[in-house]
Amino acid sequence: MPAIPLTPRRVLAALVTVAVLVPLAACGSGGSGGDSGAGGGGKTLTVLGAASLTDVFQKAGKAYEKEHPDTKVKFSFAGSQALAAQVEQGVPADVLATADTATMDGLKGETGKPTVIARNRLVIATEEGNPKHVERLEDLADSKLKVVLAAPEVPVGRYGKQVLDAQKLKVEPVSEEPNVRAVLSKVELGEADAGLVYKTDAATAPKKVDAIDIPDSQNAIASYPAATLKQSQHQKEAAAFVKWLSTPQAQKVLRGAGFQRP
Repeated sequence: MPAIPLTPRRVLAALVTVAVLVPLAACGSGGSGGDSGAGGGGKTLTVLGAASLTDVFQKAGKAYEKEHPDTKVKFSFAGSQALAAQVEQGVPADVLATADTATMDGLKGETGKPTVIARNRLVIATEEGNPKHVERLEDLADSKLKVVLAAPEVPVGRYGKQVLDAQKLKVEPVSEEPNVRAVLSKVELGEADAGLVYKTDAATAPKKVDAIDIPDSQNAIASYPAATLKQSQHQKEAAAFVKWLSTPQAQKVLRGAGFQRP
């Protein structure tokens, strides 16, 4: 059998696959094929979610399980580009939710028809109290400011590049991170003075970071599509979960976390 060429995405997939499979195995369920629930007759859905969905999806999952006691929902969160790599490598899962449509569109042969479930926008995250007095995008170009961004392969990194390029701003980041939560963490820990993150992520750490709004005319809108995975062994249940994400109950959870209507 001919060797499979190691593209950057496949190399990344090899690394993230281990990180995903270990916790799934520890939960006692083999990915999308596990059974759970009362009497062992229920189904376990594995949902791959963009890192920025971490908190809200965990709340949504509990709400879904309450409404559907025969279904257990487990999550694995990472940057959307890493999730795409996992799907291409065949990591067992049932549903995919990314932070951009481009990543989802690149997996057309692997997913069902995607549905946009929410939208988001960027803010500038600074240390609590904004000690460097960052007020606008232009301030990020100050060479004395330690700025951290997401890598351009990551949706939030692409959105960040889009807004900076539109303003013709050259920003030299001290690091480029694999997902939005890593950017937020750098700012929280004081390893960076500022970073571009989603508004909803900044809202998860109100006592550790300040969020500087970016005017709509300079901002970018992030769309979050969700879709079933064709490899899923639970197509009916996976489709039901994706459909539920657009219901008033799920949208209430998303709105509560600061996500905008799709």
